[in-house]
Amino acid sequence: MSLVQEHTLHLEPRVREDARRRLLSVKGHVEGILKMLEGEPYCVDVLKQIKAVQGALDKVGDTVLQSHLRHHVVSAAQRGDADTLVEELMEVLKYR
Repeated sequence: MSLVQEHTLHLEPRVREDARRRLLSVKGHVEGILKMLEGEPYCVDVLKQIKAVQGALDKVGDTVLQSHLRHHVVSAAQRGDADTLVEELMEVLKYR
């Protein structure tokens, strides 16, 4: 749940498309892992695929975080919601 709900995602079209492509790749990797698990996969092969998914998700997360920092955090003091944004970011970053 977002503490600062009036803010929206500000991503340039190129960045948004890159994130979309990466997430579609993640979807494909997860589907591949599920198919692997239907058989008798080598554990290391499954782990490699899981790591690829984690890397792709991390990259998308970094892109969205960077956008948030640029478009919301740098102007928080001017808007008067800096404390709220810091609290929100601390909540999100504990999962990273």
